[in-house]
Amino acid sequence: MADKKYIIDQSLAQKKLRRMALEILEQNPDEKYLILAGIRESGSVVARCMERLLRELSKIEIETISISLDKKAPMEVKVSKEIDFNDKVIIVVDDVANSGRTLLYALKPFLNARPRKIQTLVLVGRSHNSFPVNTDYVGLSIATTLQEHIYVEEDGEEIIGAYLQ
Repeated sequence: MADKKYIIDQSLAQKKLRRMALEILEQNPDEKYLILAGIRESGSVVARCMERLLRELSKIEIETISISLDKKAPMEVKVSKEIDFNDKVIIVVDDVANSGRTLLYALKPFLNARPRKIQTLVLVGRSHNSFPVNTDYVGLSIATTLQEHIYVEEDGEEIIGAYLQ
């Protein structure tokens, strides 16, 4: 559509996702098992894309789960599958990091376990952090105004792009 200001198209999204998959493997060289926890809805699509890429690039075992929360009132956080998070590397995945609030609340299900490491991944990172969450893997960092919003478009299991509005 002409009225959308795309900052990432489908081709660039694939390149960014592939680069982040390689970074994950570089940062976790001895790991045999990873948990990708995608924040519903778009974050889950990004997580499944990341799972496919990691499977192409390595023999690492991957479990992908979804995290459900109300982004406006994120007090109740649920995971799609209860698994043992102890001594595991968990990567929390979302489409866009705005203030860091959603990523912070998405950590709740893992706080009663003893994971080896928790990392975060977003396709697009903005520069408005209000919460103490650093993103470990970022496809594209962009400075925006507080009034602008970034939307990630997906079609089924594919990322179509991201645009600014």
